[in-house]
Amino acid sequence: MQMRQLGKLWPVSALTLGGGGLGQVWGETTRDEAIATVRFAVESGITLLDLAPLYGRGEAESVVGEAFDGKWPDGVRVTTKNMLGSRHFKDVAGRLEASVVASLKTLKREQADIFFLHSNIHPDDYSYTDDVAYHTYGAVPWSVYEGEIVPALEALKAKGLIGAWGITGTGLPRSIMEALRGEPKPAVVQAITNLLDSAGNMRRYEEPTEARNIIRTAVNNDVGVMGIRAVQAGALTAALDRPLKSTDPEAQDFARAAPFRALAKELGRDPAELAHGYALAIDGVDTLVLGVKNRAELKMALEAEALGPMDQEVYQRIEALGLRRQAPRIPLDAPI
Repeated sequence: MQMRQLGKLWPVSALTLGGGGLGQVWGETTRDEAIATVRFAVESGITLLDLAPLYGRGEAESVVGEAFDGKWPDGVRVTTKNMLGSRHFKDVAGRLEASVVASLKTLKREQADIFFLHSNIHPDDYSYTDDVAYHTYGAVPWSVYEGEIVPALEALKAKGLIGAWGITGTGLPRSIMEALRGEPKPAVVQAITNLLDSAGNMRRYEEPTEARNIIRTAVNNDVGVMGIRAVQAGALTAALDRPLKSTDPEAQDFARAAPFRALAKELGRDPAELAHGYALAIDGVDTLVLGVKNRAELKMALEAEALGPMDQEVYQRIEALGLRRQAPRIPLDAPI
C-alpha cells in the first residue's frame, strides 16, 4: 500500500481503518467479523486505526483491544477522540484526560498517537438554529477552544498520554480554518473528502462545508489531513445498508448521487470503489478513513487503492456531473 506523509508527523498508509463500522454505526456486523476486519486491515498494510469511545458506545475500541490483546503490531498507530459541549466546561482538562485514560485501558496501550477534539468549533456568538441544544453536548465556542481545550491537549502531550492532537473539521468552516492557522495548531484535521463535499448529518450549520478550502488551509499550514466520509455514510454506494427516512441527509445525498451511480454503471465500476478512488485523488489528503464494517467492504476499498491514481478523464467526468453545488469563498480550482 502507498505510504504518505501525515503533515509533520510520520508516514501513514493511504487508507486508515475507521471505527464507525467496527462499532456498528454503519449497519450491523458481529464482534468476530469486526475483529477479523481489523486483523485483515493490518495484514493488508493499513498502519492507522481511527477510533473513538462513542463509536458503538465503546464497541470499536473494545474490538481493537481484543484483536491485539496488548500485542500491537510494530508500526500500527491509533487515534481516539472526545466530544465536549457546554455541560462539560466545568472541568475540560479532567474530562479530556479521563477520556484518554479510559480509551488506553480498553485498547491496552500506553499512548494514543493522536487525540481528536470531536466537537464543532464555532465563534462565541454563534447559534445552531436547527438544534438549539447542540452547544450543550457537541460544540465549543472559540474562547473555550483557545483558552481551555488547547492548553489541556498540550498538557496531555507533555504527560505522554498522547503523541499529538487534532480536530474533527466538521464544525463551522471559518472557525476550523482559523484553528488550522493558529498557534499551537492541531497536527491533524479530519476533513470531509467526497465527491459531494457533503458532511451529511454531521453538518449542523447553514453555511457551505467548504471542504476543499479546509483541506487547502491545512496543507498551507503543514497540518496533516485525514479524509473522512468517502462514501458519505453510504450515500455513494450502490444501495443504503440501513433504513433511513427520506428527510435524512444521507438519504437525500443518496438520491442526489443517482447520476454518479449511473456513471459508475457505465464505467463498469462499483460506486463505492469509484467513490474511494475519487477521494484518494483529492489533492492534499494524506490518508482516507474507511467506514467499513466487514472484510468484504474493506477488500473493495483496498482494491480501489491498489488501482493507483485515478485516471484524470474519469475524475473529470465525475466532476462534470456537477454534484458539488456550493458557493465557497475561494474558488475550488484554486491551487493549494
